[in-house]
Amino acid sequence: MIPKNERYDPEKLPVLETFYSVQGEGINTGKAAFFVRIGGCDLGCRWCDSKETWNWVPDKWTPVADLIQEIKESGADSVVVTGGEPLIYDFSIFTEACRKEGCKLFLETSGAHPLSGIWDWVCLSPKPQKEPLPEFYSLASELKVIIYKPEDFRWAEKTAARVSKECDLMLQPEWSRFEDTGKWVVDYVKKHQQWRVSVQTHKFLRIP
Repeated sequence: MIPKNERYDPEKLPVLETFYSVQGEGINTGKAAFFVRIGGCDLGCRWCDSKETWNWVPDKWTPVADLIQEIKESGADSVVVTGGEPLIYDFSIFTEACRKEGCKLFLETSGAHPLSGIWDWVCLSPKPQKEPLPEFYSLASELKVIIYKPEDFRWAEKTAARVSKECDLMLQPEWSRFEDTGKWVVDYVKKHQQWRVSVQTHKFLRIP
């Protein structure tokens, strides 16, 4: 991850991987999309399933123009940007280029860094070790909280109290402890019906 005070070319992004698949979690589960995974994260969640993004120093910056070409060739009409934490970097040029191609843009973020770019959907997945910036509570289209231990429900309710009434509320069982976390989440949603369950269906289907 580049230091915050170091300048870089916003016409290039530190892409870890790209792939065309279906959204596996959250409110948009099952929708086909082109995924762009960005390298770099400063949160260090112990349960993270993308640890390859941590402190990742890119040896190749991918030009935005090349990414747009990949998206066009895939035939996708939706693009999901995930990480890592994408908003460490500037997405203004990327989102402008995608929108010119008629793509719908979905962002997955912790909200810990300032927003850049114009997005159709913002999935806020907040982490208590580095809370979201205040602006993200009103921007969130979807709130997705990972449940790793029972205490995480308190964090979920704390963040849910700050988002808009239109925001979809999702609780996601942490995968490595799914036997426990899955039961906890189901029981909680049955008692707190404003929430919905988010399951990582792509892992059950064994797809990217």
